[in-house]
Amino acid sequence: MSLGYAEKLSFIEDVGNVGMTEFFDSPQLLQEKIEQLAKLIQKSKHLVVFTGAGISTSCGIPDFRGPKGIWTLQREGKPLPEASLPFHRAMPSMTHMALVELEKAGILKFVISQNIDGLHLRSGIPREKLAELHGDSFMEACPSCGKEYFRDFEVETIGLKETSRRCSEKNCGGKLKDTVLDWEDALPSKEMNPAERHCRNADVVLCLGTSLQITPACNLPLKCLRGGGKIVIVNLQKTPKDKKASLVIHGFVDKVIAGVMDLLNLRIPPYIRIDLFQITVTQSLSADKKFVNWTIRVGSVHGQNAPLSFIKSVEVNSLSDYILIIFLQNQLTVYTGLFFQLSALSASQVSFSDKIKYKLASLDKQPFQLKRRTITTEVFDIMLKLNFSDGCGCQCTQITIPFDFKVSAKSFEPDKEAIFQKLRETAVEEFRCGQNSLVERKVFSSPKSEATVYAIVTNIKGFESNPLSNSDLKWQKGSVNGIETSRKRSNSRKRKSRP
Repeated sequence: MSLGYAEKLSFIEDVGNVGMTEFFDSPQLLQEKIEQLAKLIQKSKHLVVFTGAGISTSCGIPDFRGPKGIWTLQREGKPLPEASLPFHRAMPSMTHMALVELEKAGILKFVISQNIDGLHLRSGIPREKLAELHGDSFMEACPSCGKEYFRDFEVETIGLKETSRRCSEKNCGGKLKDTVLDWEDALPSKEMNPAERHCRNADVVLCLGTSLQITPACNLPLKCLRGGGKIVIVNLQKTPKDKKASLVIHGFVDKVIAGVMDLLNLRIPPYIRIDLFQITVTQSLSADKKFVNWTIRVGSVHGQNAPLSFIKSVEVNSLSDYILIIFLQNQLTVYTGLFFQLSALSASQVSFSDKIKYKLASLDKQPFQLKRRTITTEVFDIMLKLNFSDGCGCQCTQITIPFDFKVSAKSFEPDKEAIFQKLRETAVEEFRCGQNSLVERKVFSSPKSEATVYAIVTNIKGFESNPLSNSDLKWQKGSVNGIETSRKRSNSRKRKSRP
């Protein structure tokens, strides 16, 4: 998290003001300011949002300058806080997802972030509408062709250093570099140029959760003033730019933004995380052609040596030869290790056998790889139980692979976005994760192998709107910037996530 980032940074003595006092507007004043902000956004033609660490504290990521911030604790000689979950499993906050909805509604034109946590991209903000001024801990870039790679694991270095991977673009193959700046690194023009342009064109620059101390980034919001734009600051501490702001709100960012979304009649969408992994099956005939030597490998889609960070272990089982089920008194009794709940079984998933030939394999070290030999005439199913790492919304999922040792004639790549959308819809409807779907198949002739890519829902997080009274909503009628808005209320009944 920001903890690892702080440890990787070069040491400097002066990191600016830390341990600043937090201020809280009274409930009545806070609500008045939320209404003022909602009206400013409603009238805005070019809204730009400028974010800092304060929008990610509710995600379990510590800030830097608050009373319990990283720099504050370091200066006081106190131990750093324990991370509540792995950095790569941090989920976007209510504020992150509200910004996604504002962008989809055509209200938010651009996001400028000083954060390196990758949560804006993970939430769904389009890359072309985002400037990550200080880089992204999950992003690698090719200096030769400019291609970016957004990873599901934290890149191991900072300071624009070379990583262990290369560009996969045809006719390139350049060595990739991390994108996170160290203290002495200049802000990249690729991020700064669009940020400056949008700030100059903005009629409202909304600063969320930032102390506005780090230069030159902190001066970007001021560029809207020359064109008559307004600055709004939502932060618990006072900032050096407060005197330039038309509105300063001292309150939790999530609470303020939730109140604004209610007044604008916009819902905050749930966060659905979809991860990818690849299953590769390689096979070859024995010298006498009586046996097939095969290898199954579960790995990352980001490269053969890339970590598969969200999977803790893999259990491999022959579905047809390892499950022995008998019916006794109209009930199913299971005598072998069954990897899923009985309620999930259907007739098509159950095979009957009077013998057990293949042993369960438990793979708990990466790369997750298993080698076996079977006779060429044998046909069976292999079931993979994928056990997820900490921070995922469910414990495991299962994938069944038919084994007939006939590699498909050709590769195929279906409409991935349609598949992703279907997975999201199902996850929201059932309010659980674990759903998976095949999204790509690649066939190779030498060696004879087949690589299948699966998409899987590994997290789902819903958000409750800020409870405002009906009287607070009376002024909100009509549209925002000519864009009609409506609230799509989900069922008020809360449903718990389940495996």
